[in-house]
Amino acid sequence: MIDVLKGILILGGGAFVLIAAIGIVRLPDLLTRMHASTKAGTLGSLLILAALAVNIGTVAGTSKVLATVFFLLLTAPIAAHMIGRAYARTSTKAPNTKQK
Repeated sequence: MIDVLKGILILGGGAFVLIAAIGIVRLPDLLTRMHASTKAGTLGSLLILAALAVNIGTVAGTSKVLATVFFLLLTAPIAAHMIGRAYARTSTKAPNTKQK
């Protein structure tokens, strides 16, 4: 039963990471690419890390996985915000505005 759970978590995580990779390649501008990479990529990574925690099964290993999850959830939105902010400051026209 644990092997089935691990398999489902790994396949789900891999699917979300694949969706994030396709979104980065196919989407037209930086802001939508950034959205795809942070949302789907983070969820995919969390599912794969959950499978790792189930596989390890010890308190020490699970605590390391939880620390990694916390770090990922803390840094991914901040990095996306900084990239979006830099794009907004350096672009010739502001995003989501009509050019006159």
